[in-house]
Amino acid sequence: MLARASRLVLPAVWLGLIIGISLIEAPLKFQAPGITIPLGLGIGRLVFGAMNLVEAVLAALLLLAVLRSRAPRAERILALVLTAVLAVKALAIRPLMYGTTDAVVAGESEGGSGLHLLYIAADGLLIVGLVVLLVLSARSLLAASPAPLGPPAREERPGRS
Repeated sequence: MLARASRLVLPAVWLGLIIGISLIEAPLKFQAPGITIPLGLGIGRLVFGAMNLVEAVLAALLLLAVLRSRAPRAERILALVLTAVLAVKALAIRPLMYGTTDAVVAGESEGGSGLHLLYIAADGLLIVGLVVLLVLSARSLLAASPAPLGPPAREERPGRS
């Protein structure tokens, strides 16, 4: 039962994390008074490093959930693809971006890198994939659930009308 529920909860939490950090916090950080580009990049490194660690935990738990609950093949494959995208983002793209951010922090460059766009694209893939996974999981779980969606029926008690 926990593995089945996790097929909805984990992708929803992961999606919320990406939306909160990548789409809301990261762009707004640079609009705060007194935040310089080097300071914002330093904060971003810490935040995105922590985020990628949390994402890795969520991905591992999601894989476990789809395997333990015998999720349909499409859900299992999508969970694996999302985990692979995360691995590329966190283990390949982000470390390659360090050279650019180091140069900006040191004042040797004004920034700008195609790697940043790749990272954004990876987050975009994760967002789309997580939404699709949530839809697939909800459909699968609702189809397997024999219980009606409404409130439980009231029992008639003898002697009462």
